[in-house]
Amino acid sequence: MKIGGIIRGWYEKNRRELPMRQTRDPYKIWVSEIIFQQTRINQGLHYYLNFLSTFPDLSALARASEDEVLKSWQGLGYYNRARNLQSSAKYIMEHKEGRIPGSYEEWIALKGVGKYTAAAIASICFGEARAAVDGNVSRLIARLYGVNTPISSSAGSRMIDSLANELLDRDDPGEHNQAMIDFGALVCVPRSPDCTVCPLKDRCVAWNNGEVDRIPVKRPKRKPVDRWMYFYIIVYKGHTLLMKRDDKNIWKSLYHFPMVESETPCEEEEIVGDMWKKLMPYDLHVTIRHLSSPIIHQLSHLTLHALFIHVELGNRPREWPGGWIEISPDQIDDYPVPRLINRYMEVVKI
Repeated sequence: MKIGGIIRGWYEKNRRELPMRQTRDPYKIWVSEIIFQQTRINQGLHYYLNFLSTFPDLSALARASEDEVLKSWQGLGYYNRARNLQSSAKYIMEHKEGRIPGSYEEWIALKGVGKYTAAAIASICFGEARAAVDGNVSRLIARLYGVNTPISSSAGSRMIDSLANELLDRDDPGEHNQAMIDFGALVCVPRSPDCTVCPLKDRCVAWNNGEVDRIPVKRPKRKPVDRWMYFYIIVYKGHTLLMKRDDKNIWKSLYHFPMVESETPCEEEEIVGDMWKKLMPYDLHVTIRHLSSPIIHQLSHLTLHALFIHVELGNRPREWPGGWIEISPDQIDDYPVPRLINRYMEVVKI
């Protein structure tokens, strides 16, 4: 039996029963593919169902405010995924009369839609013969064929894509792609796979050469850069302050407490002295109520060292700095915040 047939046979008995497998609605498949790009199924399923409940169709997503979309996305991280999703929804409504794309070429032209997502939607919803190659599929193919080129390199990616298209069942590409993804996710797992039970072990180059732990070959990762962030939770007459990011930072359009960032750690004297004056250059009556313990928040390229400083003001300036808003405690859950801020708010009453 051909490799594709073996994988499909395994899939028919072991497939994951997921909500997105019960539909061929391109909008719902699109949302699922964007959410699960960088989020595990078990972690993202609640967000997927909640997102569709809040924005059940393309029109609802396009009409929503950015704050509403980001609030629904809060906790998933990589917020550009949500921004691009809504941007493309607006584009379809405004320039395509709400007609959702029906081909790979139309999908890949949208903001935030890459080769994998376009191929997945085109194959599952429209039966277009495109191999959908995600991390699971790349790992499976690299081991199966003994690919020794780093899969993140251009040459390695082209090699994987070529092999994936050779395996593709052109009569039923949607089911084939989902079978490949599930096989990689459940059988050919990243670490310590149980190759003895794999139905492909006799044909797997990595298994037969004792290279399962070495393949897929990956380029060395760059060491994350350290950043120290000092968040001031400023309270005045029961209200607190938030600021909205309007730069191209990863937290663009999100809200957080007023903050000073540093490339090196700072001593307490500086945190409550010069750094505070830099943030609030006014003659105010200030009481420092609490300094939190350092909190480490790991991103792919950054290691954030956060400290939260609880400050109470006895008076206030005539105007808050630009971009700052004053809110009551019961309003804080209405604003989309980074996961780092949300983590702290979950355990500390503001």
